[in-house]
Amino acid sequence: MKNSLHPFLLLWTAIAPLSLSAKEWHVGPARTYTAPAQVSSLVADGDTVSIDAALYTNHPQVYFTRNRLLLRGVGGRPRLEAGSSLAGNANGKAIFVISGADCVVENIEFANASVPDHNGAGIRQEGCDLTVRYCFFNGNEMGILGGAYTDCKVTMEYNEFANNGSNSNPGYQHNIYIGRIDTFAFRYNYSVNAIAEGHELKSRARNNIILYNYIGNQTTEDSRTIDLPNGGTAVLVGNVIEQGPNSANSNLFGYGMEGLSNPAPHHVWIAHNTFVNKKSTGNFIQTGAGTDTLFLKNNILAGAKTSGLIQGTPAHLDSSGNVINNNVNAVGFENPAVFNYQLTEVSPAVNRGMKLNKTVHGYSLDPGWEYADTAMGTLRPSSGNPDAGAFEFLQVSAVQEPTGNPVAVFPNPCREILYIGDTDQSVYSIHDISGRYIQGGLTLRGSINTSGITPGVYLLRVGNRTCIFVRE
Repeated sequence: MKNSLHPFLLLWTAIAPLSLSAKEWHVGPARTYTAPAQVSSLVADGDTVSIDAALYTNHPQVYFTRNRLLLRGVGGRPRLEAGSSLAGNANGKAIFVISGADCVVENIEFANASVPDHNGAGIRQEGCDLTVRYCFFNGNEMGILGGAYTDCKVTMEYNEFANNGSNSNPGYQHNIYIGRIDTFAFRYNYSVNAIAEGHELKSRARNNIILYNYIGNQTTEDSRTIDLPNGGTAVLVGNVIEQGPNSANSNLFGYGMEGLSNPAPHHVWIAHNTFVNKKSTGNFIQTGAGTDTLFLKNNILAGAKTSGLIQGTPAHLDSSGNVINNNVNAVGFENPAVFNYQLTEVSPAVNRGMKLNKTVHGYSLDPGWEYADTAMGTLRPSSGNPDAGAFEFLQVSAVQEPTGNPVAVFPNPCREILYIGDTDQSVYSIHDISGRYIQGGLTLRGSINTSGITPGVYLLRVGNRTCIFVRE
């Protein structure tokens, strides 16, 4: 896993046509409206606020009360940086307070939110059915703070969260905090390094669907990585879940630790995740009294388990196909020192799993995707028995010229951007000549940024087609 945060990838939604009945409001340093606060009271239901990429310093608290709003950055990712205006607000909550329903926030950075009660958030959710994608939450007291709205759903995808928390109130602020809503869907996100004993993810939702994310602590003093304190239904598939050496807690994933106050049933479904504990003590999963089912299959659980693999006694434990080892370096990861948990061909996780053929709330426990750096996803290859953990090892030989209809790319050799001649957006992966996975995700308007790849010869896979290219 990379430890750096990538620049924004332009969204298909940023170029999608707007509704003919809606109005688009443009905000930017050279525009009529130079800050989001100037249009927040002007927008109507269904409108779009397009914010030019720029640094917006000392950003105040802005309320959005209308429904079906699209709030997005354009031309890059604008950075909304809080300062004294928010910190001195006695009723301060967040940079954006969104109380309208069915709103979408895209491609915006929220930074340094701080308020007198230490709950300053990038976004405060006060309306139903919020979607947040391709955003970055950095250095706030709370990245996102969600309210308690029983029938609502919050969806977060392709976002980055880092260094959120409060040294003034340790243990109560987090990268992500979701209140008592019905459903929380969290997929293809990168949440790392909550500070001051905060969690990388905390949710009180009745249903938590957590798919294909990197959720981990690398350097800071956080608490447990994922905390679902009130039970309900939890589905965890295809995630990397990591505890760093400085964590203040003893386990990576906690369920029902504040009482199972959500409506029953209290089921936890954990499949094809890679758990990594880099502390010398601890355990991986802790369940509260009254947990009905813990389903734990086809996972990797690597690192110390001095207080047991699992703490708690669920009524039903269904566990098989897991790879468990006290030594992180013995599991056959590519390079755990730099958070790369792809598998090598000698890993005991290769072909260790089994087809599960089970869905929960419409979500398959057999993974179809994998997390890809940073805050993206790529199709998971399939060959024989599935591998345990979040990634599938698939040997691909790039020394053999591909057959059939190859991918047309140019320039070849390339130095940075590789263009694909006949596709606009598709899933791709890049492998070296030994078949080792290097990079993957979605092509961006028919192009791939190869600037992070060492010069050499590579195999490119786009869908079911391949070609060889040279990175100069």
